[in-house]
Amino acid sequence: MLALALFFSLMDDASPYNLPIGRPGTSVVESGRLTELKTGKFATVDDIAKASDRHLFVFLGEEHATEPDQAMHAEIVQALIRRGRHVIVGLEMYQRPKQPVLDQWTAGSIEEGDFLTQSDWKGQWGYPFAFYRPLFDTIRRFKLPLVGLNVPRDWVRSVGRGGFEALTAEQKAQLPDPLGVENPNHRQVFNALMGGHPMSGTSGEHMYSAQVLWDEAMADSALKYLDAHRPDNRTVFVVIAGSGHVMYGQGINYRIAKRKGGEGITVVMAQSDDPLTVSNGLADFVFVTPMPRKQ
Repeated sequence: MLALALFFSLMDDASPYNLPIGRPGTSVVESGRLTELKTGKFATVDDIAKASDRHLFVFLGEEHATEPDQAMHAEIVQALIRRGRHVIVGLEMYQRPKQPVLDQWTAGSIEEGDFLTQSDWKGQWGYPFAFYRPLFDTIRRFKLPLVGLNVPRDWVRSVGRGGFEALTAEQKAQLPDPLGVENPNHRQVFNALMGGHPMSGTSGEHMYSAQVLWDEAMADSALKYLDAHRPDNRTVFVVIAGSGHVMYGQGINYRIAKRKGGEGITVVMAQSDDPLTVSNGLADFVFVTPMPRKQ
């Protein structure tokens, strides 16, 4: 939903990349470059790893099925490993019930074809796996814990139609309470992603509630994993999700920080053929890639 909304918001010139949230000012980010917004200087994946020292979380916001973005995931994870961090990777792409198959991939006990079938890659995500293979190969090579962050898609659809009340008691028991809708900055990001013209009334609130559920649930999955596995002072949990889930620190990252998981480092990935002007509060680092070419 957010990937499509982001596309249309850019078409309508209601750019979510230029909101007055967080660090003041703007920076011009060149296409094809990774830039640190605090300094405005070009950066490397090792700079991200160094900036992540003493942080428990790194949030990577991608443009889905954009090969340079998915390659960047693998490079950042490898940089963190070189830095001596104990890396855990959490993915928006998989829902919680698929965790046993993800564990098999980490252990190296399942081949790629069987993994894609048993984890239902096409049903869970559907974008070409080839784009994500560098990340999955890195996870397998270093036996990194892999965590499915998402809740079943029908939960999100139910809330989108009927609000939080549409969840069953059993579903609510698996989620944090309350599911907070009180963050005005998050609502501002959501409205911008919807092209600056969000749906109003009950239907609009239900759509916004679905987005809150999505972010809260993924944050909850990450924190529950850490509660169960006792991180040490070298642990870093890398959250990989669509950019709309981490922009301005107001999505998954906000929900984790609110529950005392720490602020973390955020990398937002965007697409533009030309230099892109972004708010300095958008993220700690921004990676801009050219728009995909039609085949």
